[in-house]
Amino acid sequence: MTSTTAVPADPPVDLWSPRLRAMTVGSVALVSLLAFEALAVGTAMPTVARSLDGLGLYALAFGGSFASGVVAMVASGIWCDARGPRPAMWHGVVWFVAGLVVAGAATTMEVLVVGRVVQGFGSGLVSVALYVVVGQAYPEQLRRRIFAAFAAAWVVPSLVGPALAGLIVEHLGWRWVFLAVPAVAIPAALLVQPGLRALTATVATRPPAGALARIGWACGAGASAALLHYGGQQRGVLAAALIAGALAGLFVCVPHLLPAGFLRAARGLPTVIGLRALASAAFVAAEVVIPLMLSRERGFSPTGAGLVLTVGALSWSVGSWIQGRIRSPCSAATLPRAGLACITIGTAGVASALVPGLPVLPAVLSWSVAGLGMGLLYPSLSVLTLEQSAPAEQGRNSSALQLGDSLAAATVLALTGAVLAAGASPGPAGFATTLAVAAACGLLGLLLAGRVVLRPTP
Repeated sequence: MTSTTAVPADPPVDLWSPRLRAMTVGSVALVSLLAFEALAVGTAMPTVARSLDGLGLYALAFGGSFASGVVAMVASGIWCDARGPRPAMWHGVVWFVAGLVVAGAATTMEVLVVGRVVQGFGSGLVSVALYVVVGQAYPEQLRRRIFAAFAAAWVVPSLVGPALAGLIVEHLGWRWVFLAVPAVAIPAALLVQPGLRALTATVATRPPAGALARIGWACGAGASAALLHYGGQQRGVLAAALIAGALAGLFVCVPHLLPAGFLRAARGLPTVIGLRALASAAFVAAEVVIPLMLSRERGFSPTGAGLVLTVGALSWSVGSWIQGRIRSPCSAATLPRAGLACITIGTAGVASALVPGLPVLPAVLSWSVAGLGMGLLYPSLSVLTLEQSAPAEQGRNSSALQLGDSLAAATVLALTGAVLAAGASPGPAGFATTLAVAAACGLLGLLLAGRVVLRPTP
């Protein structure tokens, strides 16, 4: 038996209608908290490692959280399809808050790593459950808008998260980067609770066939992802060996977690998930080199280089807002094509900053174009994932969408680090290579975008 959700005769036409207001506020707040914590920890962690004398476990504090999140995404998809999103959501919030408390109270780096692993598991549960909530609670005409709101919920943390975390570390202490978040996470979850209760109807009493095997493959993928993260922070032969082993592990495990036909870009959902992975790889590859490139090649201060990244975050929000106002695209491929075209042009255009004598403004404008493309693309692919998923498969497919995204980003980060570390010091050749790979990922996605349509248009 599968879950069923009653659709009212007159579905709400606004995210802030009485029936959806609390759900919208709570869901957006949870996304903001997940975003803030993901961004703030990077700012606080150097201080944490010095305070706890744990530099040797620095990489594991990030890789462990990422690995547990991979496992949680798969587990959450299985759980949501079997029991609805409510249990996965509540357990996710509990794990997330518990991990923050453990990390904030840690007296050794080992304990902090445990807290980070628990926190990452909770984040993975919540992130997938939120997608299933959108599929069950929001009518189709509002899904673009709620996903646009989710995108906007990442923008504010992107703009103020690192700076705010720095102020907290300096004036209150690093522990409050972890301990302050639960005070907001619990009320946000309580706002979502009434809407979650209303969704529950008849649900399956057992996980689907093969669920245990999927968890096993997820554990393998998570371990490989952690190894990839660790290898990306090493140098020389050790880095090459670790990255090669991690990529081999991902190549074996990941196909078991994504839809059949993913590697050959089969029409429909496999291509939808593939485009999300390619876009993530393209954007992250460019984003990670921009501050270093502007600093070394153009003499930008860290603040100046950060402001360039801010331009991309703001234009991402604008793109999300635009796609949320488009009621009937010409076809399912229209917005993905537009987004990937912007990503391809934008990431390629950033390389103009490597041309001596050319103003930096074209590179900055190019990055804003890439951000606009991400805003057009991400919510539209999320909507397509729900549209092409049966009610009993929304969890599994939402999990696959986010899993492909996360693993693509982790892979490109590790490989980018290896490319930039190949020479004596990062230079124009390494920057140009990375940006070329980013543009190539965007171009490949653009060529495949028409395959998101289940059947070719006559």
